[in-house]
Amino acid sequence: MGQSAQLTHGPDTVDALVARMRHLAAGLPERDGVAVFQRVYLAAAEAAGRWPATTLDAPFAGRYLAAVDAAAEGRRPPACWRPLFQFRRHPGVRPAQFALAGVHAHIGYDLALAVVDACRAARCEPAELEGEFDRLGDFLLSLEERVREDLVPGPELLHITDPLTHLLGSWDLERAREASWSAARALWALRRLPDMAEEFGRRLDAAIGFDCRMMLTPLPG
Repeated sequence: MGQSAQLTHGPDTVDALVARMRHLAAGLPERDGVAVFQRVYLAAAEAAGRWPATTLDAPFAGRYLAAVDAAAEGRRPPACWRPLFQFRRHPGVRPAQFALAGVHAHIGYDLALAVVDACRAARCEPAELEGEFDRLGDFLLSLEERVREDLVPGPELLHITDPLTHLLGSWDLERAREASWSAARALWALRRLPDMAEEFGRRLDAAIGFDCRMMLTPLPG
């Protein structure tokens, strides 16, 4: 498989993940869009330390951390992450938008490729990891809840006419997870056709990136 789906090594344990997240968070301004997503992710990851670890943890987190490293080093991160890095300091983008775009990039692209990474490492079929994929859903649910609870204004401030209300109502965690699982199975089925696998991965990345760019459309105050 081509560059878009290469194995990326991430932290080996939840503790190592949390330590790396804390290190990254310490160097980011509070209003920075990546920092907003980072804080939500860190809070969810710390909570995840109480859950059973899965073989998907390292490759899943590794892809996000690799995108952070690429941006910091002046390299191009995957297309799904570029909007967050490009608009991270835009004053017209609200914190919930930054967090939601990060969650979408992480689930829509990183998770699909993490399944492929884990299957290659364990020499198994995706079906053998479906239970772990479902258990990882606890972490993803916590991540989504953090976005909605910590970053969304209360009902008295967020009116039905607010564009943010429409944006948040248009995204669904279960649909995103289902699409990611389908993409992972397709990528795995294409593994013996590297050109097609590369094209599929590239188009998936671009499509998720387009979604994220729309999520980061500046909204009126």
